[in-house]
Order: sequence, then structure tokens, then C-alpha cells
Amino acid sequence: MSSFQDLKFKYRRLDIFGKIIVINAIIFILSFVLSALLKWNIAKYFVLPSDFMDVLMQPWSLITYGFFHSGFWHIVFNMLLLFYLARVATNIFRPKMVLNVYFMGILFGGLSYLIVANVIPTDFFRARGVLLGSSAGVSALLMFVAVYMPDTQIRLFNAFNVKWKHIAVVFVTYDIFRLLLGLNQGGYIAHLGGYLLGYLYASNLLKGKDIGAGFERLMDTFVGWFKPKSKLKTVHRRKGKSGYTGKTKKEFETFNKQKKIDMILDKISKSGYDSLTTEEKEFLFKAGQD
Repeated sequence: MSSFQDLKFKYRRLDIFGKIIVINAIIFILSFVLSALLKWNIAKYFVLPSDFMDVLMQPWSLITYGFFHSGFWHIVFNMLLLFYLARVATNIFRPKMVLNVYFMGILFGGLSYLIVANVIPTDFFRARGVLLGSSAGVSALLMFVAVYMPDTQIRLFNAFNVKWKHIAVVFVTYDIFRLLLGLNQGGYIAHLGGYLLGYLYASNLLKGKDIGAGFERLMDTFVGWFKPKSKLKTVHRRKGKSGYTGKTKKEFETFNKQKKIDMILDKISKSGYDSLTTEEKEFLFKAGQD
């Protein structure tokens, strides 16, 4: 097997967030090489401009700005935090739901940046310029995890444990402090937009409402445009009196599995992640890999 095929095989085995991290790294390297060797700034076509009229000319930048980074430490920090947050969240929630939080955070952060840049006087927050980086999406995931499972811990430097809610407090305080100091204000406004989205998503989910359901359907429709159409005919089964009549064994197992996941998530919302038994934690971990 050639080295390229080996890399391709390893990429396919990554989960969705592993692939997002790889894509971010490839874009960063490609952008750097093209800029250094050919003086071609491809990022300008994908980063988010501060002017509404410029955004109308490249509306895709409301999402694509999250795949471009300004420097080495910028991308390393964001991808490292994304790795840990995604691992925690996908152990409990559907990967698609975690993706909703991430990309809605990027979208919400971008819109917050645009609103401040175009509504509040320019010299107040100095939000003019362009926005780039996945920080708003990472911020949304951080707040989502901190609100939904505040007492869940991460082990830092293999030395001590820290709760995600305390990490979130530190990050939000730091961003507000830097915003008021006038440092990279446009970027920190996007962070705050991401925090707000993460809070709204988690607090509504605790009440049983998934505010990302519509966004997920929209993304599924968009992705469906690029999938090859199947030539197989759809066969509709006639439903009987029972709600399970006509369902395949796989559909019935999926239904039962989702019911069990819902019961465990309800337990987490009431008593916290640490209240789960070892078997329940293992079940959630395996469910998150599907």
C-alpha cells in the first residue's frame, strides 16, 4: 500500500471531528504555501468581511471563515480544544448534534461580528477588517458542555482535574477582559456570539428542545444535493394497528436504542454525568461512535 493510500485509509477511519481538524490543518498549510511562494492570498475569498455588502458577494464566508486561521498557535490552540470538547460531547450526544453546535456557533459568531461592525460605531469596538478562525465554534462547544454537564471534568497535564464549567468561566472572563482592553475586538465579539449560542443550545436541550433540528435538516438537504441518486425503488410497507407492525428488526432496535439514550441523558440532566453507572457510560460511549 502506498503512503498516499495509507493516509487516505487513516483519514477515512477518523470520526467527523477528526476529519474537520485534518481539513483545517491542510487548508492552513496550503494557504501558507500559496501565500509564501506565489503571493496568492486565497484566504480573502473565504474569510468573513466586516461590511454587509461584501458579505452578500461571498455569503459562503459566514461558514468558511471558520476553516482559516491567522497563525500557527491560533490553529493549534483551536484544534486542540476542539479535539477535547468533541471527544467529551460525542460520547454522550449524536455526532450530528455536536456538529450543529459547532457550525451554528461559527454562524452565530460571524453574525455577531457583522452586527457589531455595522451597527455600533466603528471606533467603539474596532471590529472592521475580516474575521477568520474556528474560535466561535469552539466557544459554542465549550459553553454547551459547561452548561449541559457542568461537573464533567478534564484531566490537565496528567496532574489534576478541572471541571468544564470552571474552564468556561475562565475563558469568558478572559475574552471580556481582552475585549474591553481593545485587543482583537472583532474576534472576541465572535467568541461571545459562540458562547451565547452554546448556552442557548444547552439550556433548551435540558428542557427537551433541540434548537438545532431545523439547521440539521437544512444541512442534510444541502449535502443531499451532492449525493448520487439511487435508482432503487422505494417500497412502502403498510402499517398495522400496532405502532411496531411492519418495522424491520433493525428499525425496532434503533428505536429501543434511542429510548435508552434519552433515558440516560435525562438522568444526566437531573443528577450529572457522574451519577451514571459504568454500563451506562460504556453504552453512551459506544452509541457516540455509531
